[in-house]
Amino acid sequence: MNIKVPAFLLLAILAFSTPSYADSKERKIEWSDVPHKAQKTITKYAQGREIFKLKKEKIILITEKEKENKTTLYLAGVKKTNGKKTWITVDKSGKLIDIEDEGTEEILEDKKK
Repeated sequence: MNIKVPAFLLLAILAFSTPSYADSKERKIEWSDVPHKAQKTITKYAQGREIFKLKKEKIILITEKEKENKTTLYLAGVKKTNGKKTWITVDKSGKLIDIEDEGTEEILEDKKK
């Protein structure tokens, strides 16, 4: 089984959840600061719900070929009708990276059969 993909995803989750990383690499932005393609994707997945916060994060991704790739991600906090919050993460080209409900934790496991 290819361990690189689960390892990369685990590193990405740790990077987003580490407070020191968040303090140094993310900043609040205005809607006009979000690229048009990213705006379209966020709007599509927000489905008319209120966007309460926008953030921009610069990260370094490590590809499967162990090549570093600097990129910028845009995070939109969206309030659902039940009061729960969801974070929509897209890259500058508008590609959906993740949708995560606040308060849930993903657990990555390497299932061996």
